[in-house]
Amino acid sequence: MTEKINSLRQAVAGFPRARILVIGDIIVDHFIWGSVSRISPEAPVPVVNVTRENLLLGGAANVLHNLYAMGAQATLCGTVGDDAMADNLFRLLAEISSPIAGVVRVAGRPTTLKTRIIAQSQQVVRFDREHAAPLPEDSVRRLLDFVDQRLETFAAVIISDYDKGMISPLFMEELMKLLATHPEIPVIADPKPGRPERFRGITLLTPNHHEAELLSGIAIVDEKSLAKAAQTIIDRLNISAILITRGEAGMTLLEKGGPLTTIPTQAKEVYDVTGAGDTVIATLSLGMACGLPLAAAAALANYAAGIVVAKIGTATATAQELLEVLP
Repeated sequence: MTEKINSLRQAVAGFPRARILVIGDIIVDHFIWGSVSRISPEAPVPVVNVTRENLLLGGAANVLHNLYAMGAQATLCGTVGDDAMADNLFRLLAEISSPIAGVVRVAGRPTTLKTRIIAQSQQVVRFDREHAAPLPEDSVRRLLDFVDQRLETFAAVIISDYDKGMISPLFMEELMKLLATHPEIPVIADPKPGRPERFRGITLLTPNHHEAELLSGIAIVDEKSLAKAAQTIIDRLNISAILITRGEAGMTLLEKGGPLTTIPTQAKEVYDVTGAGDTVIATLSLGMACGLPLAAAAALANYAAGIVVAKIGTATATAQELLEVLP
């Protein structure tokens, strides 16, 4: 056990040397915070007295933020609109000193914005502004050119799919051709279940419990059905492994040809699961980039997830926090 924990600590120490490419749907998370003391006379809804609001990096940009919080080097590749919210996004990236060359503005398309109203630590409502149609071909080409010119400089690639149009079949078909030229680089994807063939041949998928059911067509009700669903996804998509996140039940890992491994949750308190999947895939990818076996990288990601679900709002875990929770 001591040897295993030491290997996790050594990997965390190596995070600053890791360089990760994050490709996916860029989102701005808008939080409106307030308190509720009465119900509206106009409708049976709470009246929120707003006390503050803030904008945070969301979606693929939150994966990037997690990587920076852990001390790694990372580059974002995705699109935003040609609007004021994109300017806010670039400001947020500048605050963490992230390069922006891989972020493409697309005219006539809004920057994806998720607004959450939170009162007394509870989310009251969420409303989204987005345009989820596939990207124009010229934007796809600009993104692929960016990846092609820099791919060999990265230790791992993360694909963060939020179903906002970025990870389209056209884009993925061309991206997979580029990735095939560097088989030594692990590719880890957090998928939405629609059109799973987009992820055929990648290294690892990280769906949640519900997404794994949709990807496999199997209702997961016990260990046997969980194993069958995981194996079905591996076989159908010809991937090397799958890590299914299962909330309070922790995570389950299946590598091709290996046994099913369940990793119990490390969360002591759960306040908000927003962005927890982003933390998992960021930490998992860093662990792999730093040479950890997949099971050990998944265990490290599990510790990181336990940190962020104890925070309210789109949150990150730092390398220091990670070291503090390791036994």
